[in-house]
Amino acid sequence: MVLLNASGAVSIPLWASIPFVVMLLTIALGPLFFSHWWDKNRNKFIVSGVLSIITAIYLFVALDLDGALEKLEHQVLGDYVPFIILLTALFAVTGGINLNGDIKAKPAVNTLFLGIGFVLASIMGTTGAAMLLIRPLIKTNQQREFKVHTILFFIAAVANCGGLLTPLGDPPLLMLYLRGAEFTWFLNLIPEWAFTGAMLLIIYYFVDRHFYKKEHWTALSADTREVQPLKVTGLVNVVYLLLIVLAVAFVNQTFIPEMGEENPPVWLRFLREIILVIIILLSVFTTKKEVRESNNFTWSPIIEVAVVFIGIFITMAPTMMYLNEHASKMGLTEPWHFYYCAGALSSFLDNAPTAIAFHGVAAGLDISREAAAAGIVNGVFEGTAFVAGIPEVLLKAVAIGSVFFGSMTYIGNGPNFMIKSIAEESGIKMPSFFGYMIKFSLIVLLPIYILTQLIFLH
Repeated sequence: MVLLNASGAVSIPLWASIPFVVMLLTIALGPLFFSHWWDKNRNKFIVSGVLSIITAIYLFVALDLDGALEKLEHQVLGDYVPFIILLTALFAVTGGINLNGDIKAKPAVNTLFLGIGFVLASIMGTTGAAMLLIRPLIKTNQQREFKVHTILFFIAAVANCGGLLTPLGDPPLLMLYLRGAEFTWFLNLIPEWAFTGAMLLIIYYFVDRHFYKKEHWTALSADTREVQPLKVTGLVNVVYLLLIVLAVAFVNQTFIPEMGEENPPVWLRFLREIILVIIILLSVFTTKKEVRESNNFTWSPIIEVAVVFIGIFITMAPTMMYLNEHASKMGLTEPWHFYYCAGALSSFLDNAPTAIAFHGVAAGLDISREAAAAGIVNGVFEGTAFVAGIPEVLLKAVAIGSVFFGSMTYIGNGPNFMIKSIAEESGIKMPSFFGYMIKFSLIVLLPIYILTQLIFLH
């Protein structure tokens, strides 16, 4: 049955979000409860495809043909294609850079490792920075007995919080960029980024120094003897990484207005994506095979992302429509509401669709640019600027909450589980799913994130 709201438009019921919820729950629970079956990308594609078909059928029934096609085109061509091509470009290029060696694992050295990764995460993406540094970090600490804490802080700093400053850094930011936030707007988040990074690194340094003093002298002696200088190979990919940054920053509607016209030529509409595909091919054909072999590089992780996210982007369509229609009734009126709500969902679901969802909620609030500029509205929205179609303060809250809280569990952000797996393959006994939360994220990360909110998003 098709419902109409008071204005005569199609009203999307909440139950239409069931395929989206099932998709997210499958992603969250699959690795925990039926990992052998879920490990196969073919099975992920089956789940993604079935739920997408169900959603598409619903849209064709609820909307007219043109309306359904327009919505699906927006989700697939407008969001999914740019998203997956950029991630593939970052994945291919960073997978062609190999850092190898074994330096002395002093607390200052480990902290520097995490600090470099924290900065690189916004340049080459959290996945790229994490995959570049995790193996050298593990090798550097291989002689030490106490090293689990290093991996945990690495997940927080490098695989999540460090990626806050550019759309390249973390998928939620790319989604907000595609919704109209300028590339350089994310640099406005430097205060929150710097504060959180400093807190993580300072706490880590003192924790690592504590454990370093507990190390047996034989472990420290071996660490001193087995030093190997760091060596970087595949440097041509640094050039390709710079080209990716330039393509995302400058090949857009801001610098090429024709890209935003109603019906631009296909080549112009997808000019950025075409450039990125060329960069991918250049990286594939100019990187020596042994460099990627040293990184244990395979295409399987990005194929997994591709088959899972096509399902996410299609099944979320009814949810986005529902949120836009009912946003003003949800009681979310303050920046900290958006910060903690986006953060809570990002902790247990994927943070990219979470950012899209709460951007949709903010867009559905009854706040106009004119009212804000004239000071008609009260509180934090009075005189506020609008970015990506929503009040800037709400965009900040959604961006920060989605990125930071992705580190609260192993499933909050893609690199988290990858780092855990690599560490366990190297013989490091990592905490369980709930052990990670009890021993680390709830007692270390959550207080930092609460302080961030109290200082910057009160």
